[in-house]
Parts: sequence; C-alpha cells; structure tokens
Amino acid sequence: MIEVGEYKVKEGLYYTKDHEWAQVLEDGTVLVGITDYAQKELGDIAYVELPEVGKTVEKGDVLCEVESVKAVTEVYAPISGEIIEVNEELNDSPEKINEDPYGAWIAKIKPSNLEEELKELMDANAYAEHLKTL
Repeated sequence: MIEVGEYKVKEGLYYTKDHEWAQVLEDGTVLVGITDYAQKELGDIAYVELPEVGKTVEKGDVLCEVESVKAVTEVYAPISGEIIEVNEELNDSPEKINEDPYGAWIAKIKPSNLEEELKELMDANAYAEHLKTL
C-alpha cells in the first residue's frame, strides 16, 4: 500500500484520473471500484446505483452513480466491455465502500479491448504522483 498524505493507493491495480480503480483477475475479467481518495472526498456513502448486468460500456462512459451525504457523483468505466456482475452487497451496505474502497468493488467487466486500454491507465505509483498534484 502506498500512502499519500491521508490517502491509500493499493499496488497492483490500474487507476484513472477520475479516481476509479481496475483490477485484472486471473480469468481476464476486471473488477472496478472507486479509490480511497474518492470515498474520502465523497464522505459517507448512502447509495450506489449499480449498473445493469449485460450492459456494454465504452471506456469513459458513466458506469453508475454513487450518492453520499455531500454529493452525487458519476463513476466512469476505466475499460470497455460487458458488465457481467455487480456487487449486490452494496444495495444494502453502500458504506462498505467507505470501510474498504479496494475490497468493495462495484462491477465486474468482461473487457473488449483490455491490453490497449490498460496502457492508458496509471499504475499505483503514477496514481500516487497524480494525487500529490490535487
């Protein structure tokens, strides 16, 4: 884990400038969630509008919305592909994102252009450097 001030950045994941993370699993699917920075900026998360299973997203499309006591924010797809699973646990316990932002994934995507799109994402060190500019 890399620490940047009060924020934690998990190593081994890919990151976007909009504070989403992507974890490539052994089967080639990708888990997507929001970073520690994002959950701290949002404050107490009250609701996650999960995306629809079967929906196809392009990199940069709105994946879902997360609602907190402070704001409603859009979560963007870090990669293109088909949503094959969502974390139903967040329907009843959206605060799990505050408790463990890197464990409480939002969606699992079957990627359509993984190798090319991963090149456009940041690794943990690059994301940590990005946080220092905010």
